[in-house]
Amino acid sequence: MVIEQVCADRLYFYPMANLRDVRLRMKAIAQTLQVTKAMKLISTSKLRKGRLLLEDTEPYFNRIQRTMSDILQGSAYVQSPYLSKAEGRTALIVVTSDKGLAGGYNANIFRFVQSICETLENPVLILIGEVGQRYFVNSPYLVLENFTFSSRVPTVEDAQDLAEYVVSQFDWGVFSEVRIAYTHMYNALKLVPTEREVLPLDETKITAAAHPELAGKKAQDEHFEYLPSPEAVFDTLAPLYIKGVIYGCLVEAYASEQSARMSAMDEASKNADEMLASQQLFYNRVRQAGITQEVTEIVSGSTALGG
Repeated sequence: MVIEQVCADRLYFYPMANLRDVRLRMKAIAQTLQVTKAMKLISTSKLRKGRLLLEDTEPYFNRIQRTMSDILQGSAYVQSPYLSKAEGRTALIVVTSDKGLAGGYNANIFRFVQSICETLENPVLILIGEVGQRYFVNSPYLVLENFTFSSRVPTVEDAQDLAEYVVSQFDWGVFSEVRIAYTHMYNALKLVPTEREVLPLDETKITAAAHPELAGKKAQDEHFEYLPSPEAVFDTLAPLYIKGVIYGCLVEAYASEQSARMSAMDEASKNADEMLASQQLFYNRVRQAGITQEVTEIVSGSTALGG
């Protein structure tokens, strides 16, 4: 027996199916739907927590950035190793996730990093996230170090470990510059892979970020006394500033990951709903056809016996 089903203005033909198999498929789809909805709710909660954490710690790092800008603006000349580019290789910190199911989040950052590495000479990679480690282990680029934060909200301690590592390598002359590639979340729908320079520090960028109202103008002549010297204070604040930059990038990437996973799980839930509705319709038609066939057989048999 053949059952006809009209779907999207096209005619499909299904053979008579076992109702038990159809029920099992519907059960599996329903269970998948529960998982996708739960993961969407979890990602929503993590996204909110990550953004609040970044907002709570942002004033502290902004104050450090403003103090560094004041030193650079108030002193005639500051000589610091963090402001000069030495000989060495370019290190690129790549921020990925520890697990998948986040749509094109990791694939986009992979393509972005590939495009950056093609413009650099002998770059080295510092990877954050297990997905990135599995991907770049087969790449032609040297992977110098791996960091894993176990799919949790990045903390200041995590950023400090990474900052201490890159600063020490920069001090020893292993790195000439350090960059970080992460995903910036403009809004819930716009997630853009972004590159930011970590070392050496740029005086113009620091001043522009700390004093946006200046817009390239020279700050007022405000002279402060720094003990033991402006250079010593600047060199003390520089690692804290670098830690703040890395921490902000980590939290931004974490929020972008959760936003991408929310969108992916929402789309998966919609697809599961459509599949479940289609299977339910198919199940009803198969069941109705089976009942119709049984009634027809009974009537036919009764008629044959009566004749």
